[in-house]
Amino acid sequence: MIDKTIPYVKFQMERNTSKKLPDRQLLVGYQFSFYTPGDERDWQAIETSVGEFDNLSEAQGYFQKNFVPYPDELEKRMTFVTDPSGKKVATCTAWWAKEGGPQFHWLAVMREAQRKGIATFLTVKVTALLEELYPDQPAMLHTQTWNYPAITIYQKLGYTFVSGTKDFEKGMSILKDIVRRED
Repeated sequence: MIDKTIPYVKFQMERNTSKKLPDRQLLVGYQFSFYTPGDERDWQAIETSVGEFDNLSEAQGYFQKNFVPYPDELEKRMTFVTDPSGKKVATCTAWWAKEGGPQFHWLAVMREAQRKGIATFLTVKVTALLEELYPDQPAMLHTQTWNYPAITIYQKLGYTFVSGTKDFEKGMSILKDIVRRED
């Protein structure tokens, strides 16, 4: 879940392709899949449930504008995890940045499926997909202080902060305070 109680600062992170990714598996009963038409409603529900959007209508507008124009790309880049009951509970996308490079995009896991290794599994899976689609290019992602639990996952898998962005030092200070508070 996004923690909007702390100040918001945006970060950029990147991962060099030279570091080997660990092998991660889903718990028994959970399934990995790629987007198929109709999954946009699941994407919207997942992203809204974690606080990325205030409501489904806002999520739908984002999806329509940014993903619908690329149906063929969605089917090979947007991923989901389904729980044992058949409900889609997590998503992440291997997209691209405006500059054309690999972009790790929109990781979200519904509250009831958190703490089961799904976020790490999807981070590994989508990072590997980016490395396949963009050989020898570092994977990029944007995140924010509100999403500090995911930052820990990204760092464990070799993503590092790109310094020099606006408010970088302020953001790092906020993250250090969070770590001290949780210790």
